[in-house]
Amino acid sequence: MSDPPAAPASEQEIEAVIAELEQYRQRIIDDALRIAKLAKVPKQVTMGHLEKHPEIHRIDAMLAALRAGESFSLPTSTAG
Repeated sequence: MSDPPAAPASEQEIEAVIAELEQYRQRIIDDALRIAKLAKVPKQVTMGHLEKHPEIHRIDAMLAALRAGESFSLPTSTAG
């Protein structure tokens, strides 16, 4: 059996998700910069690595979809 279609999210719900994703994205960047500083890795090198960070790319894609009003599905874990 399939699940019934979900009701469309309200604008407030979408804004809340966008805010959470932006906070998560910034936390990834802040943590990477903090660790790089401790390891004495130049900021330019760290930023280069962050530009290729797969989680940041996924967050950016989700943010773009939410802002454009598109629907998307989150990946589900099949571990078990």
